[in-house]
Amino acid sequence: MSTDQPTRRVIALAPMPPEKSAYALARYSRSPDSIEGSLRWVHGHSSEKFWDQFYFDYGHASIADLGHVIICFEDISELAAIRLEDEPLWDGQAKSSRYQNFAAGGWYVPDSIHGTETEGTYQGILRSLAEIYRLLHQPLTQFISDREPRPESMKPADYQRTIAARAFDVTRYLLPLAARTNVGQVVSIRTLEKQITRLLSSQLPELRSIGDELKDACQRSPVNLWGELCGQTNAQEPLAPTLARHAKANDYQASVYQDLAKYAKDALRGTGLDQPASWGNQETVDLLDPHDPLDEIVTTLLYRVSHAPYRSLLAVVRTWTEKQKQEAIDVAMSRRGPYDELIKEFRSGYAFTFDVLMDIGGWRDMHRHRRCQQIQQNFTTVHGYEVPPTLVQAGLDQEYRQAMDAVRADIEQLKKTSAEGSLYATPFGFKVRCLFKMDYAEAEYIARIRSGVKGHWSYRTIAWLMKQKIAARYPILGDRIRATSPDIEDTLTR
Repeated sequence: MSTDQPTRRVIALAPMPPEKSAYALARYSRSPDSIEGSLRWVHGHSSEKFWDQFYFDYGHASIADLGHVIICFEDISELAAIRLEDEPLWDGQAKSSRYQNFAAGGWYVPDSIHGTETEGTYQGILRSLAEIYRLLHQPLTQFISDREPRPESMKPADYQRTIAARAFDVTRYLLPLAARTNVGQVVSIRTLEKQITRLLSSQLPELRSIGDELKDACQRSPVNLWGELCGQTNAQEPLAPTLARHAKANDYQASVYQDLAKYAKDALRGTGLDQPASWGNQETVDLLDPHDPLDEIVTTLLYRVSHAPYRSLLAVVRTWTEKQKQEAIDVAMSRRGPYDELIKEFRSGYAFTFDVLMDIGGWRDMHRHRRCQQIQQNFTTVHGYEVPPTLVQAGLDQEYRQAMDAVRADIEQLKKTSAEGSLYATPFGFKVRCLFKMDYAEAEYIARIRSGVKGHWSYRTIAWLMKQKIAARYPILGDRIRATSPDIEDTLTR
């Protein structure tokens, strides 16, 4: 045995096609060769054959974690952007409604209503929202400027950007889910394959179309503008042609939530939970007591396809027999194939479960947190809408309330001819209910980070209430969360 000391090396590799890099690193882990040796091997062998055999035939899914892609989606709806980002392992950024004027960006129109009378109703709702969005921005900007004069130490350009952002914080409540936006993401090709499958399995036509276009983009040469600007002229290999070729719609994902919705409607009949009046006083943030895992899973399944509070649904489930609870589980698993992952509603057992009711715009920011399980109910107008405090302070809330009340009535009418259109027409100001399940570390992180003065008052309030709820139940843990009360403001800090 040689006694020579090996020479340590730390090697940074230049970017290469994701399927090839994953192949090289997979072989590297299974071979005594150096990384250079593995790269030379991969260069001389078929990566497509490797992927077909090891990833798709043998099911070695972790291999796809070793290759990453950059994908951009332009001029998609805000609703589509939300669904794109709904991955537990996802890194990306969307066009910010806090820092940009969305009024000129246009709206997504579902193909199902294009060219029909219903489109006229739909466009009318969006035009009314755009009009009040534009009308409120200037007086809001003036009000905030008068209230917060520019400090001498702050550059005029920085001040103007900050004031404009604070005004957009308010007017974004009028943006509909149909507003067009852009999203850029960096994901592993394993996440990419799951994302394509989920999009192709969606009930929304826009998402299925995006799934098809995403498959196509992964099988074509990628845009290489940076290389061209740097003088490179060689054509680039497709990013993930083999994975894209295999990705397809999943029957289980396509049907499970429809099955659950039908089941829940029958199972909850007679409980009154389909009537908002039966829900009583709804808390903005409700920290649930730990409870039986079976009850948690069954309640979460019902919650996902309902609009009722978790606590109300749990009270019903606790009266059920074991057989009734088993029926709910069976509905959620009956069409599951041998290789299908369980839907995320089965991810249970977290110490901290919050049922949160907040405006869609603020929830959009909270949705970015990946170290927790989020179970979002469908968007609706049934919970009413939030009124931004700044509008009240500026004396502009009446115009906003009138617009939102009119839009809510119009959306209810639109729903009779197009449920899809009514979904896209829903503004950010309306409330959505979402379950957040997490451990203490994530609860501490969200409460501390999201309550800071740089943030939007909507999620600042939610983060502060999360801290307060924890402190009331677990004083030692809650008192150690350094959260900032929303009463403490610093408008010019960003």
